[in-house]
Formats: sequence, structure tokens, C-alpha cells
Amino acid sequence: MGENLSTREVIEELNRQENKAKKNAAENAEERKEKRVPRQKRRVCPFCMEKDEAKRPLYIDYKDPRLKKYISEGGKIFPRRQTGLCAAHQRELARAVKVAKNMGLL
Repeated sequence: MGENLSTREVIEELNRQENKAKKNAAENAEERKEKRVPRQKRRVCPFCMEKDEAKRPLYIDYKDPRLKKYISEGGKIFPRRQTGLCAAHQRELARAVKVAKNMGLL
């Protein structure tokens, strides 16, 4: 911009740059929308899914053979986001696993 420009030319150039910036911002917003990853379906707690009320456990028994599915090889209890259990059943699972470990079942 070493040459002498009139005020009108400077204003026009600034307007062009502003329009270009708005256009780039709009394109970037569209790209971000396209890149969004669809949400996964919400998992339902397997203990809550049992259809028959008589089968649905009020508490998880420490002798239940399904407990092995919820602990790692090192004996740690998997977190809720991995097990897919509701909060109440996760607490019951933790209690049952701890009892089973103390009794030497796991």
C-alpha cells in the first residue's frame, strides 16, 4: 500500500476484506456442522431391562455368576460408562463384587 489511495478506495478495500472474512467464517461453520459425530444410542442397564418383575433383582447377589463380566483381569470393577449400568445397580454391583472378593469367590 505504498501508493496514495483515496479514502473511497481504502473503504472499498476494507469492505472487500470484511466480506471475505464473513464468507470464510460461514464456510468454517458449515464444515464444523458436517464434522459432528452423531451421538450413540443411550445404553439401558441390563439389570433394569429384565422384563419380569420377579426376576429383576432388588439387590445383586454376591454369588451371581454374572459378576465376572463386570471386573477386569486385575480384579478391578469396570466404571459405569463401560458397564452400562444405572447408578443404583452400579453401587449394588460394587458391593457384591467386594463381598465376593472377601469370600474368595472372585
